[in-house]
Amino acid sequence: MFTGLSAFPLTPFVDDAVDESAYAGLIERLAAAGVDSITALGSTGSYAYLGPEERARVARLAVAHAGTTPVHVGVGALRTSHVLDHVRSAEAAGAAGVLLAPMTYQPLTDDDVFELFAAVTGATQLPVIVYDNPGTTHFAFSTELYGRIAQLPRIASVKIPALPADAAAAADRMARIRAVLPEHVTVGISGDAFAAAGLAAGCDAWYSVIAGTLPQTALRILRAARSGDAEAGIRESDALQPLWRLFSTMGGSLRVTAAIAEHLGLVRRGSLPLPILGLTEAQRAEVARVADELGLDG
Repeated sequence: MFTGLSAFPLTPFVDDAVDESAYAGLIERLAAAGVDSITALGSTGSYAYLGPEERARVARLAVAHAGTTPVHVGVGALRTSHVLDHVRSAEAAGAAGVLLAPMTYQPLTDDDVFELFAAVTGATQLPVIVYDNPGTTHFAFSTELYGRIAQLPRIASVKIPALPADAAAAADRMARIRAVLPEHVTVGISGDAFAAAGLAAGCDAWYSVIAGTLPQTALRILRAARSGDAEAGIRESDALQPLWRLFSTMGGSLRVTAAIAEHLGLVRRGSLPLPILGLTEAQRAEVARVADELGLDG
């Protein structure tokens, strides 16, 4: 469950409520494509914008429509007691694991974050994915903190940000991370534009934004990366440079991915939770042009 491709779907909105029909369709699309796991309520799933009841309902929908594909559920929140409530909702939904990001308003210390993970691992039998996403949480894990947390029971995987672009530097970074983790804890890469390089450097999993909307596209990169040709996945990824440039120039992957899903008719227009307005008309037209030129439809 903690290797291969984990797809992070959008949680689409309509009229300021979760579009349950569209969401079910996204989940079924991922299961049919054959992704290794589905991670509901990650950052791409806008978990921080949903109330407790909405999050519990989304978790149930994901499990109900995923078939035999394992579903991990994001449980991050500002207060530990709220995190534990989301863990219980994930358990009740039938989740295979939980994804935990240390959300912040006041800056957190390493000890704060360690105790958060200790509270969660002490309260559930589900495997836990450590979610290091400083771009949204504004908390960056140290390598030493990875190691401390990984000693807790039920820690199954660590989701790391992009590795250095230089192959030797990436290999060195991976070696330092592996050195502090128990053998059973996998390392998953995030940052889709850099995922192929992370897989080439030895990451076990790819926790992917784009896979939640375009699973076949992501699977081609993953399969190429595992083909025995170390550069094959990077070549597949490089062919998507126009898409990766959109991620970097249009405010990140969430807005672009939502625009692609809307362009393909997978979700309705205005699918992001307000106050996130999404892209301008000119930007939407550019996203549609790139998606069509690259043949991004699955």
